Amino acid sequence: MNSSFIQKDSVEYCYENVSRSCIKLSRSVSERAAMYFVFVPSVLITVGGNLVVIISISHFKQLHSPNNLLVLSLAIADFLLGLFVLPFSMIRSVETCWYMGPLFCKLHTSVDILLCTTSVFHLCFIAIDRYYAVCEPLRYANKITIRVSRIFITFGWVFPAIYSFGIIYTKSNDRGLEELDAILSCEGGCFLFFNKLWAILNAVIFYAPCFGMIGIYARILTVARNQAKLIHTVKDRTFSLEETRRKAQRNREQKAAKTLGIVMGVFLVCWLPYIIDTMIDVYVKFVTPAAVYDGIIWLVYINSAFNPLIYAFFYPWFRKALKLIVTLKIFFPNSSRIKLYKE
Repeated sequence: MNSSFIQKDSVEYCYENVSRSCIKLSRSVSERAAMYFVFVPSVLITVGGNLVVIISISHFKQLHSPNNLLVLSLAIADFLLGLFVLPFSMIRSVETCWYMGPLFCKLHTSVDILLCTTSVFHLCFIAIDRYYAVCEPLRYANKITIRVSRIFITFGWVFPAIYSFGIIYTKSNDRGLEELDAILSCEGGCFLFFNKLWAILNAVIFYAPCFGMIGIYARILTVARNQAKLIHTVKDRTFSLEETRRKAQRNREQKAAKTLGIVMGVFLVCWLPYIIDTMIDVYVKFVTPAAVYDGIIWLVYINSAFNPLIYAFFYPWFRKALKLIVTLKIFFPNSSRIKLYKE
């Protein structure tokens, strides 16, 4: 995601000795320091939090399940976003100039769109996984296997890669906007414009999975509520060991579904302003102020930091794994076989 064009309200330039230099928004040292004070922790939480998820699911054998494989891939996308995209976006947002050159601008933009779109598709696939786990538990083991998860993951990376690199390197996203691009083209800028066709396509790629997720989670929560009522009505019954295990498994699946529902809700809150703005802005000649657009973009970015925080709050296994990682106990022999939750 890229900042909107910089408003010319300052005579300071990104490159003082370049005639076609972009105008730089003048900020005091205290303003820049305050912005870095907000952005740097966001980047560190995104990188560190998702790294903990990656290490946990990769290391502990108990977490090697089809669902967690999808969560692992989602965490990798968010981790890479925090490591390779956010630091450069942070500098651009604070300094209001792009100092890394046009070639890296294209690469940065492509990777940005790739990782963000990958997150959308992974959340959709996780919703499908939770649907079978909660609504059709007897068919879950046959329907959602490691192989199926790998197919989901492959599609969730390959399609966004084709989409992101395709629109940037073919310049199909700004066809019809050549005049605007020529006017705003300058040294020290890294701009991304969507023409009407690609603005609609961008919205469809977002809304189609989202509406699917909303429908799936509505069904999941209905079934989970009915199952909870059923469990409550037979709470005094004596269960066999196998029934007890199934009950515990069902409770975990319901809790996981609700937690991932929260993940999706946070995702929608973070993403909707950006999608709505890009879809409307192209029809009103890109009137969104630079500062507003930048804020919307960072709301999207911060979504990648929220997921591990949600896991830490709702998942006891995540907190236990974090403790084992911080205390370096994962380097002990057979640490990968440590039970993070009761079967």
